[in-house]
Amino acid sequence: MTDLRQPAGSAAEVFAAFLKLGLSSFGGPIAHIGYFRHEFVERRKWLDEQAYADLVALCQFLPGPASSQVGFSLGLMRAGYPGALAAWTGFTLPSAIVLVLFAYGANTLSGPAGSGLVHGLKLVAVAIVAQAVWGMARTLCPDRARASIAVVAALLILFSASSIAQIGAILLGGLAGLVLCRNEQTNGGGHFAMPVSRRMGLVALAAFLLLLIGLPALARLAPGSGLALFEAFFRSGALVFGGGHVVLPLLREAVVVPGWVSDDAFLTGYGAAQAVPGPLFTFAAYLGAVVNIEPHGVAGAIVGLLGIFLPGVLILLAALPFWETFRKRSDAQAMMRGVNAAVVGILGAALYHPVWTSTVVAPRDFGIALVGFVLLTVWRAPPLVVVVFSALAGMATAL
Repeated sequence: MTDLRQPAGSAAEVFAAFLKLGLSSFGGPIAHIGYFRHEFVERRKWLDEQAYADLVALCQFLPGPASSQVGFSLGLMRAGYPGALAAWTGFTLPSAIVLVLFAYGANTLSGPAGSGLVHGLKLVAVAIVAQAVWGMARTLCPDRARASIAVVAALLILFSASSIAQIGAILLGGLAGLVLCRNEQTNGGGHFAMPVSRRMGLVALAAFLLLLIGLPALARLAPGSGLALFEAFFRSGALVFGGGHVVLPLLREAVVVPGWVSDDAFLTGYGAAQAVPGPLFTFAAYLGAVVNIEPHGVAGAIVGLLGIFLPGVLILLAALPFWETFRKRSDAQAMMRGVNAAVVGILGAALYHPVWTSTVVAPRDFGIALVGFVLLTVWRAPPLVVVVFSALAGMATAL
């Protein structure tokens, strides 16, 4: 049963924690999972490793921006619905504001120093993801069966160009867990309180389906309008699995094909989105600001943000009330052991591609990433220290 007890924290506490992450979480959705783990599992101890891994697995499985869904869930768990809104706002607003400013021409990242800064920030992702893979592998893959599941999941991701490979890896991990991971005794850990009733879950599911089916019909009645713009972003957010870079082809189909945004403007904004902290889905704020239909500017950015994040929130609220009951079953626990191992494999594959292959292009890049990894794992330095170090090192090597 879903735990409806009084949340343990306040919305102000949640907002402060996520605002710090929204200002410093460079590296994309996979890296964000590492940042969240460090902040809320290791440092603040809002939940344990098992609960966090199960939450990550759920959000990876659902459509929408996985890292933002994890953050929303953490805020919901800590401080109820106000905490969920505070978590989303704190994590999303910084990068959204920067990208809207960029849309208005505030592009200061030019020349060797600017490109070096961007590259240094990307190297942060290598250290953060490596730390997440290392820590989660030790906890979630302690035996041969789960280590093997992780390896198979990684191979599936690495050798498949399909956009559904991640979902396939998670499904196969769950099936393998049913067969190979039944003998372990559960310690009762992993509980997380989610103040979402089953009625609210069903209402959220109905709203998701109604908007997904009804918005396209309404948008056809008013092409080139704010409703059509909202529908384009909602459709992109509703049909993407895994979040992050997977949404880019959907967004291009939504705004470039109808002629609302040029290819050049689209790619320029995508490059800017790589250089800011927070969720990559805030790219929608940039696109909403530069579209050549009404509304655009700040109003268009708001439409873009609400449209692309809303479906992921609705489908998450629909799943959470039933998740706790499901995962208490013995067969579900075995399945989740396999799924968690598969998530480790997916993270490991992502560490290589695209994080490593798109970032570590020279020995000095490996050196910067290695220092960042040691700072995180041995010196226990805050991620912000690694961000500052990598940014400065990237600028220094570019000059």
